[in-house]
Amino acid sequence: MNQIKTLGELKQSGYESRSIKEELRQNLIQKLQAKEKVFEGILGFDDTVLPDIERAILSRHNILLLGLRGQAKTRIARLLVNLLDEWMPVVGGSDLHDDPLNPISRQAKAIIAEHGDDTPVEWVHREERYVEKLATPDVSVADLIGDVDPIKAASLKLSYSDERVIHFGLVPRSHRSIFVINELPDLQPRIQVSLFNILQEGDIQIRGFKLRLPLDIQFVFTANPEDYTNRGSIITPLKDRIESQILTHYPKTIEIARQITRQEAELTDAQREATEVPDLLEILLEQVAFEARDSEYIDEKSGVSARLTISGYENLVSTVERRMLINGESTAKARITDFWGVVPAITGKVELVYEGEQEGPYGVAVNLIGKAIKKSFLAHFPNPDKLKKGRESDPYGTIRAWFSGGNEVELLNDCSEKDFRKALDGVAGLRKLVESHLKVSGEDAYPFMELVLHGLAEFNIVNKDVMESAFSFRDILANMLDDDLFDDEYDN
Repeated sequence: MNQIKTLGELKQSGYESRSIKEELRQNLIQKLQAKEKVFEGILGFDDTVLPDIERAILSRHNILLLGLRGQAKTRIARLLVNLLDEWMPVVGGSDLHDDPLNPISRQAKAIIAEHGDDTPVEWVHREERYVEKLATPDVSVADLIGDVDPIKAASLKLSYSDERVIHFGLVPRSHRSIFVINELPDLQPRIQVSLFNILQEGDIQIRGFKLRLPLDIQFVFTANPEDYTNRGSIITPLKDRIESQILTHYPKTIEIARQITRQEAELTDAQREATEVPDLLEILLEQVAFEARDSEYIDEKSGVSARLTISGYENLVSTVERRMLINGESTAKARITDFWGVVPAITGKVELVYEGEQEGPYGVAVNLIGKAIKKSFLAHFPNPDKLKKGRESDPYGTIRAWFSGGNEVELLNDCSEKDFRKALDGVAGLRKLVESHLKVSGEDAYPFMELVLHGLAEFNIVNKDVMESAFSFRDILANMLDDDLFDDEYDN
């Protein structure tokens, strides 16, 4: 079809014009009937968001995607391009992607009047039929709709009353395309008003021109509820004209969150080959995000983006890679101690409330990691608090006794794999506990052995000192005695 070069050839081919909403609808119908995946790479929305979007497209609706940061709103909007025809014919030389069989601009009509069936036809790929604009307070009506162009008036020697002096904005230039406005509430109310007629009647008004352009556009808007309630708002008449409002959400399960993180994390081939992140630590990282979304230190209206775990995963792998390079190793596994390298990915992705500001970004990040460790520990081992009440025998008895004997273990952030394993193997009863409860052995036991130490520290069974380059574990009472000695010396 895209070999056709003139209007006459296009007519003979049997090509029929259709609106973009009808085009999206028909192509979606074909994909659904063929059982094809419509939104490739969008995970966790199969039973919620995606069916709502498909219903909106079948209804030929404009769409508002409403959700917190990092919920794939823009990604979904961009994937709508795949529902367009691969190629679309336009009048050659027209500014507005005019349909050769149904032109709307004065320019295209003049070209067709001059050339008739010899009017040149050009073909536009569907990737060029997507326009995206981030709404900011400085966006003007001229940016979106258009304005008089004095340079064009002077060069064509036309008066300002001639509509040919108009420079069209983004919206008219999106004719027969998908137009996305991100963060709609940030658009000033008077600018939102300029969208009324386009949504309702399909035409625009530019200054004093008697101009009526029946624009054919699929609008998709995105908004964050935080912006919608605090920084700005979607004015009611405009919201009323957006036919389908669809709510997005964060992953509902750890497994879906893991799939998203694996899919989106940008790692080099060398990193993938040389480093390994055990399942235990992947789950632990996702649990940090889940804990953050429930934390009293973090503003729930702001949300916790999926980018937290994506950036965190990249940092975790880079921490492992750095350690591997320092120790001259060819491969390396991630450890819980490597989560010190994930902290910068957490502190930059959360909005703190007053209590969180008092705690400090670093303190909040450490708190979230601690809560995630505690939950992961309880998923694999008995609750030490219940054991204190005598409900069952103490599986941690040997480990307690080893620490009570004055022993301690230090896990350096950058220690070699050999030294790391030697330190864990030196804790009496640690390997036996893991092997008896989880039926794992050999090198697979080490991530869980480390989890036991961090978990017992979270339950105050052992003391964990966090230093700049190491984690030190020792008996909790020994730490209290050291504090008492320090107090006595200070008093004297």
